[in-house]
Amino acid sequence: MSIQKEIKWKRLPLSTNYAVAYAVKDLDVDVVAAYPITPQTTVVEKISEFIANGELDAEMIHVESEHSALSATVGASAAGARAFTATASQGLELMHEILHIASGLRMPVVMSVATRALSAPISIWNDYSDLMNARDASWVTLIVASAQEAYDTIVQAYKIAESPDVMLPVMVAYDGYIMSHTYEPVLVPEDPSIVLEFAPKNYNRLRLDPDRPMTFGTIANPDWYYEFKYQQVVAMKNAYRKAIEVDKEFGKVFGRSYGILETCCLDDADVVVLTYGGLYGTFLEAIRKMRENGVKVGAARLRLWRPFPAEDVVRELGGAKMLVVVDRAISYGAQISGPVAMEVMNAFYGDPDAPSIMSVVVGIGQRTVTSYTVREIVDYAFRVLERGRVPRETLYWGVRGVKYE
Repeated sequence: MSIQKEIKWKRLPLSTNYAVAYAVKDLDVDVVAAYPITPQTTVVEKISEFIANGELDAEMIHVESEHSALSATVGASAAGARAFTATASQGLELMHEILHIASGLRMPVVMSVATRALSAPISIWNDYSDLMNARDASWVTLIVASAQEAYDTIVQAYKIAESPDVMLPVMVAYDGYIMSHTYEPVLVPEDPSIVLEFAPKNYNRLRLDPDRPMTFGTIANPDWYYEFKYQQVVAMKNAYRKAIEVDKEFGKVFGRSYGILETCCLDDADVVVLTYGGLYGTFLEAIRKMRENGVKVGAARLRLWRPFPAEDVVRELGGAKMLVVVDRAISYGAQISGPVAMEVMNAFYGDPDAPSIMSVVVGIGQRTVTSYTVREIVDYAFRVLERGRVPRETLYWGVRGVKYE
């Protein structure tokens, strides 16, 4: 009998925020640092409830800012604790200094990010501007598309982060509000020990210990600083392999796996639309209906954002005539301003057989994206194919007064 058949499941109605909290509980996290910010607050509220009820034996540190929240988890991780925090939007930006410290110190902290637009003007609604600002901070970053996947990916995140050949912090991101506050049925094991068996705590890593004195993060002069940074480059390469390996292992144990690039309807597809996060569901539904009407279009979802899975993108999507990369963030001042679109173009750089690549930005500040929007974008992509002239700049779909013929 396979392991997954032996697991007894509880089917719970959970928001994505609550699914993250349940995973933290089942992983027996030692230290949680909390500061409220919409729309992540209910993550740490639920964890606090678990601690108060005796369901989780952890230290909850209430801090005065997100900067302090991440700093506290770095300190806890340095002492050998399994540490967690959560944030969004301006909170992630306030953490930015410590993002680099956490990765530079090689601390396997895990953080959930309920993505939200950045101010100004003030917006509490969703896009991925906050996450994309952190792309060069040397954090392994996964973007999920359901509450179940959020639970499962937090579990995977600790196994990736604490792997001896990785030892980097991990972010698990999902759409604020659209996912963070939407309830779905989520399967969690009745006996959480199976989660710790899958992702046991790494007690063998270097940590602060009065009996074995050492220091972390001392000054590095020009003779050695470069080598430290290159070690992070190597660790990110290892994380690519590890993310694939951990997801496959998770599938064998729990009966669910996601890969690092989800695809649908790629057979004979002339146009493939690549996006990420909860928006993928809307695109997938629209594209499946278009396939039923004979339109040769496929869909793909990026799950692993950092390290960017260039090899998988080229292998899985290289057969299309055109890739339409749909971003929910803007890299201001760039000709191609979609962050994922830039990475996809880089992945195909120098390939004479590469598909045409079109960059589209949608949903900024949670501007509504419907199945009709998807059909418009796909129809435009086919017209571009016929004309043979791919736009050399990003298309800002859905902006009032801006039309593309």
